[in-house]
Amino acid sequence: FPDRFYDVGICESHAVAFAAGLAKGGLKPIVDIYSTFLQRAFDQIFQEVCLQNLPVVFCMDRAGLSGPDGPTHHGAFDIPYLRLFPNMTLMAPGDEADVQPMLDFALQHNGPIALRYPKANLERVERDGPPPPIEFGKAEVIRWGNDGCFVAYGALLSQCVTAARRLRDFGLDVGVINARFAKPLDKDLLLRVVETLPLVVTVEEGTLEGGFGSALLEAANAAGLDTRAIVRAGLPDRFIEHGERGELLADCGLSVEHLVALVRARHCDLGHNDPCLLAQH
Repeated sequence: FPDRFYDVGICESHAVAFAAGLAKGGLKPIVDIYSTFLQRAFDQIFQEVCLQNLPVVFCMDRAGLSGPDGPTHHGAFDIPYLRLFPNMTLMAPGDEADVQPMLDFALQHNGPIALRYPKANLERVERDGPPPPIEFGKAEVIRWGNDGCFVAYGALLSQCVTAARRLRDFGLDVGVINARFAKPLDKDLLLRVVETLPLVVTVEEGTLEGGFGSALLEAANAAGLDTRAIVRAGLPDRFIEHGERGELLADCGLSVEHLVALVRARHCDLGHNDPCLLAQH
């Protein structure tokens, strides 16, 4: 659509203000931008878009680790700084099957909405049936588990599914939830999981400070629930260097092997009669 595409150059603040003007005029603009570059338009997101509740769609590429692009390009901070804003909706596809339906949903949404996705390809996760349609603020249950649950927000869903499968070899029945939304959270589902399961591991390719896991902790605390079952996995509080994505995930404790070890260790710490604990005696 050459007549509908505007390259504003390295002028991120202008891009967002321009999109707000288009939305005010009755159009449905998409701001296609790197996650880390959108930080430069913080004030415009606040004043021009969210304050006026305008239907601007933010498509954030390179959300999470961007591999050899390095710390200036890793999209680590968009979840915390975007979930601050009233009227903003935050989504992240868990796999390839989520992408098109989420974009369609975003284009129909009547307010600010942001969709984050990685530089890397999104793998398709195996399901028992077709993925459920995207519903506002609703997560997707990939599988249930009695010993705990991974709650993945975004691109690490496939790692969680693989980790849950490997944990069965240790006798641990761990479920997987595709969160889909960070704002609003699916409180009906996620708080029930926190209330009933011995372990809930939130997994996100973003900074832990103020991220998706923090949002769940806040919601559980506000509901008066015991939050000790919640363990957060995400990017640590430091700048991540250049490197291949798989190496960086391992360095940040987000590889499949690290997720498996995290769940096993946590079950041991909780003193449950699981195979990990019994093997030590």
